[in-house]
Amino acid sequence: MLKTIHENKPLQLLLGAFIGFCFGFLLQRGGVTRYDVIMGQLLLYDWTVAKVILTAVVTGMIGIYFMNYMGLVKMHIKTGSIGSTVIGGLIFGVGFALLGYCPGTIVGAAGQGSLDALFGGIIGILIGAGLYSRMYPWLSKHVLKIGYFGDQTIPQVLGTNAYKVVAGAAVLIIIFLIILEIAGV
Repeated sequence: MLKTIHENKPLQLLLGAFIGFCFGFLLQRGGVTRYDVIMGQLLLYDWTVAKVILTAVVTGMIGIYFMNYMGLVKMHIKTGSIGSTVIGGLIFGVGFALLGYCPGTIVGAAGQGSLDALFGGIIGILIGAGLYSRMYPWLSKHVLKIGYFGDQTIPQVLGTNAYKVVAGAAVLIIIFLIILEIAGV
């Protein structure tokens, strides 16, 4: 079945659109497409965004490693570097600082009719992507490979089994989520 999906491009597009719609719907239902909720997180008085993100991290982390264990997926670890992380962080940070949305919440907010996200965010994403693609040859040569650390994962760096790291991280995140709920933030 997975091979069938992998070879069927129209089905991949349909599944991608369906999953994207579901993702946007869940972001909107979780309240994280609202500007006031995002600003509340940045000002540390509304932790809705952190709760949604951390819940997604735990669910995704356990799900991916379980599917990998069952042989349903194959992990493709991307290489990284300090230079690429800094550039990515700067691009994300500038967009977030200017508009108050991240890429996922911009699309969700635009979908629910927020004009600032639609005209400022979507247009900003397109302009940013265009600028990055124009600058990529220079960035690739001079910046993106600074501090190259390859395709190492946290379990490899720690020299331990990946499932131990997943279990430990999941427990710590769940404890933090419980603390946030008890604190009522």
